Amino acid sequence: MISIAKGRNPIAALFFLGSSLIIAVPVLAQTQSTQSNLIRVEVVGLRSDKGRVICALFSSRDGFPKQGEKAVARISSEISDKRAVCEFAGVATGTYAVSVFHDENSNGKLDTNFMGIPREGVGASNNARGRFGPPKFDAAAFKFSGGRLEMKITVTNL
Repeated sequence: MISIAKGRNPIAALFFLGSSLIIAVPVLAQTQSTQSNLIRVEVVGLRSDKGRVICALFSSRDGFPKQGEKAVARISSEISDKRAVCEFAGVATGTYAVSVFHDENSNGKLDTNFMGIPREGVGASNNARGRFGPPKFDAAAFKFSGGRLEMKITVTNL
């Protein structure tokens, strides 16, 4: 209930309230639509519950999948029962690819052997795999038209 103080103009108060709502509604609608654009990635096939899973969302082949700093979003997720979930909220429509790795020792990077082969589990959207190297962006790419998208990525341990 709105109470109008004595001596105040009730018309002015109602005008102020109405104009506030007109301004707030588009902002609220924009916030709700941005929040509803969600990509949810379930990561399975992890060999242990140690460490964390690092997920990166790329909008182009630039840096995919190795250079997480070139991703449009990067998330770290806890592991439970050899599974993890990464959620990318507020994603604009477009073409994307997701890369994941199991950071078992929690050092924040993908550990590799002397030949560059990952010692920790890795994966990509579409469960894309590379030949003699990481998967290509085009093999892992998917179209996102908004709303909610759920995918599952199975990690490969080499």
